[in-house]
Amino acid sequence: MLAINAPQRPVIHAEQSLVTAILDGVYPPDSTLPGERDLAASLGVTRPTLREAMQRLARDGWLTIRHGKSTRVNDFWCEGGLNVLSTLVHCQRLPPNFVLHLLEVRLALAPAYTEAAVRHAALRVVSILAEASDLGDSAEAFAAYDWQLHRALTIASGNPVYTLILNGFTGFYEEMAQRYFAHPEARQLSRFFYTTLREAAQASDTVAAARISRTVMQESITLWRQAEQEHRHDEGKTL
Repeated sequence: MLAINAPQRPVIHAEQSLVTAILDGVYPPDSTLPGERDLAASLGVTRPTLREAMQRLARDGWLTIRHGKSTRVNDFWCEGGLNVLSTLVHCQRLPPNFVLHLLEVRLALAPAYTEAAVRHAALRVVSILAEASDLGDSAEAFAAYDWQLHRALTIASGNPVYTLILNGFTGFYEEMAQRYFAHPEARQLSRFFYTTLREAAQASDTVAAARISRTVMQESITLWRQAEQEHRHDEGKTL
């Protein structure tokens, strides 16, 4: 049986501490990390643990390890891989406008994988969307269903890379979606999306499916901006 509230593994602690320091500008891009002995001591880990953490970060594009030289900090936006996205999500220290950037990427990707899903598996898409008719009118219910829908669409598209990208945001997607779906306008927009997309899938109309997805993804960006403005306004009131 797994222990409840098990302590964080030292290598994970070291990895997340280094990522946080990079994001906070302690170690900006093109800078070098301190020597291994000093860095391990500052993180409270052994040198072998630090080496493992650094190897993991180098694999994902955060660092460049140079034998005989100091370890270089990369510009993770330019040199990182897909795992950087997952690390950013789980370290809970998101760069400015990170969610907005994700929504803009979804705007680029969702019409394509939605169109492909209707082309390759229209009946499957109809079946998934039929579940929306029983959806409870709560942010939690919409967030959970929306995640399941988009993941199912990526799988039905026949291109597994879409699914791999989306899987990097497991958990985080629903967390952010709950904030978004707290607004009735967002739930109303998604009900429209689910209904019209189902009609397009029933007709095997791939062009309409892509158009509907593109329109709703664009409008969701507008709603997110409004939600974030209200969120910051509410936070200002509590200060």
